[in-house]
Amino acid sequence: MKLLEHQGKRLLAGAGVPIPAGRVVRAPEEAAWAAAELGGPVVLKSQVPSGKRGKAGAIRFADTPERAAEEARALLGAEVGGAVVGELLVEERADIRDELYAAVLNDPASKGPLVLFSTAGGMDVEDADLVRRLPVDIRAGLTEPDARTLLDGLAPAVADRVAAVLLALYRLYRDVDAELVEVNPLVVTAAEQVLALDSKISIDPGALARRAEMFADVAEREADSGSELERRGRALGLQYMELDGDVGVLANGAGLTMTTLDAVNHYGGRPANFLEIGGDAYTKATPALRLVLDNPRVRSLVVNFCGAFARTDVMTEGVVAAIEELRPELPIFFSIHGTGEERAIELVRDRLGLQPYDSMDDAVRAAVAAAAPIGKGA
Repeated sequence: MKLLEHQGKRLLAGAGVPIPAGRVVRAPEEAAWAAAELGGPVVLKSQVPSGKRGKAGAIRFADTPERAAEEARALLGAEVGGAVVGELLVEERADIRDELYAAVLNDPASKGPLVLFSTAGGMDVEDADLVRRLPVDIRAGLTEPDARTLLDGLAPAVADRVAAVLLALYRLYRDVDAELVEVNPLVVTAAEQVLALDSKISIDPGALARRAEMFADVAEREADSGSELERRGRALGLQYMELDGDVGVLANGAGLTMTTLDAVNHYGGRPANFLEIGGDAYTKATPALRLVLDNPRVRSLVVNFCGAFARTDVMTEGVVAAIEELRPELPIFFSIHGTGEERAIELVRDRLGLQPYDSMDDAVRAAVAAAAPIGKGA
């Protein structure tokens, strides 16, 4: 769950990270008023959950309130990264001397928090060799001596301020159940002040129940985001993501679903969706299948079940019943392995007249071939 910049900065400020003075506006006249109140050159930033806004022309500069209104008029209503700009953050422009980078994120390698820092912030941070890394023992937390090991080369006064920022970012990461807290750039001004000019914060969706009041506005935006099919999926409690391909995918477990998508790509196809129906989601097999079929691009469907604790026969029963009810006219290819597979294969063969494939690869190859336009190979 990604926060907008102004939402993230609200959390940063509450954690003690210095940020520029700014106002959120939703109309050109409000932008003019904000620029006048801030009393100097300003930057106008489109508030969308998308990166690289500068390259997309979604960040503008203005020296006067009148110019701020003109730039706001150009930005509001524009589309950036698939989202329509409905609000802007108008901030005082910083006198930047240096751009740094700082982040705390979940690290799969160490299975704990990872602190990142670079003296080459902004666009240069894409050079991974310039990023310093510090895995953190979550039981002990991040200490000031730990943070300072990342700050070689900074002037003492700046190092003091940056160390304080790193500690604040770690506290925020921990306190709001974040998956990522990133500031790029973290700037040093001509007066050697340290400011967070941007924020990228992602919250673990599982934290919403514990922090519903804190993130009510974020949850509301998330509910309205995405395609119509994705919104329907969320309403059903299904993990559905619409993609741009033509091979529909039903699988159990997020890992197996991702593996199936990778296999579709590997064999020259393009997956049409991510849809995981493991756990109790098999009870929603009919609305799940309807989600896949309501994507007009879908030309074939691969169903991939693999179960150890999850019984493949129970999951298959749900999907077979859904197919019998909805009667899709596209070709369907099954791969079933694990607990209950003999009974599951019988269900598919006896009730649908289909023979599941011996391997996932065979089923995926067949689905890719079936989705290929006439005259093209798989």
